[in-house]
Amino acid sequence: FNPDLRVMVISGDGDLSSIGGNHLIHAARRDMDLKVICANNMIYGMTGGQMAPTTLLGQKTSTSPYGRDFTYDGYPIRMAEMLATLEGSAFVARVAVNNPANLIKAKRAIRKAFQMQIEEMGFSFVEILLACPTNWGMTPLEANRRVEQEMIPYFPLGILKERKMADSL
Repeated sequence: FNPDLRVMVISGDGDLSSIGGNHLIHAARRDMDLKVICANNMIYGMTGGQMAPTTLLGQKTSTSPYGRDFTYDGYPIRMAEMLATLEGSAFVARVAVNNPANLIKAKRAIRKAFQMQIEEMGFSFVEILLACPTNWGMTPLEANRRVEQEMIPYFPLGILKERKMADSL
């Protein structure tokens, strides 16, 4: 244990919402001094394009060739909303990087997460919606349109929680 270290976790939506989900939830619940950056592309992009816990209903993947069906696969997880309900979370935001305006907002949210950690305000989580053109079988432009038209409506952008200094535990 070294309280002088500033720890940042960068991971994908598949890992953070499944295998690592238990650790993530309890890190937030315990208000651990971490900043977590989650790259959400709704798929296990590094291991072959399998369905992830964040895969949208109807979305086709290598393991759901007919599309995600809630009857068998359940519903997609909204990680930011879940973490925002925990008392230990100090800052929770969801951003996208599909266009220049959203990229600027993403940069601000990541900077805010760093600032919260420097000020020892507690656990921070920034979910970044991004495209996966290769596994989605799309051009980059088509994939960015998908982020805009499908991801953002299901995973709304914004700051979901921000602890102020007076709120500090």
